[in-house]
Amino acid sequence: MKKLIQLALCSISLLAFAQKAPEINKTEFSKEALSQKVMSLEGKKTSIADVLKKHEGRILIIDFWASWCQDCILALPAAKKLQENNPELDFVYFSLDRSHAQWKKGLDKYQITDQENYWFDEGWKNDFNNYIDLNWVPRFMVVGQTGKIAKYYAIHPNDPDIQKTIFALLRNDED
Repeated sequence: MKKLIQLALCSISLLAFAQKAPEINKTEFSKEALSQKVMSLEGKKTSIADVLKKHEGRILIIDFWASWCQDCILALPAAKKLQENNPELDFVYFSLDRSHAQWKKGLDKYQITDQENYWFDEGWKNDFNNYIDLNWVPRFMVVGQTGKIAKYYAIHPNDPDIQKTIFALLRNDED
């Protein structure tokens, strides 16, 4: 009976705290979202628009993660494999760690300092994250060659729709 109660409580917890998919899949970023600032590893603030501009003409995968998030950590090997299987893609990691020190420690611990990394130093609630309905991590987004959102919502890099989206973008060379 005790195990049954524990199982029921665990199930309720999962349902209560599970990531909720956004009701609308957006295909473009708002002006406010693009003006949101993030901090680079070098300590420089830059806008999301500038980050996206660096990858113009290429397909970009954005990995929203945090070093305190167990599911994010478990997804890192699959994200690395997605990257290895698609060398023509660009990857960017947006961290939702609570502090700069925690973020840097996580990058070192999980050996992703060689990747392109940014940190939302203003916290979880900001113009960009609010616009994309970010309510949980990990979350993955695919941005096409022209800067439009091609895959708005995925919770794991193994989501088959990510690879389908990549193939479609490569075939069309546009989004």
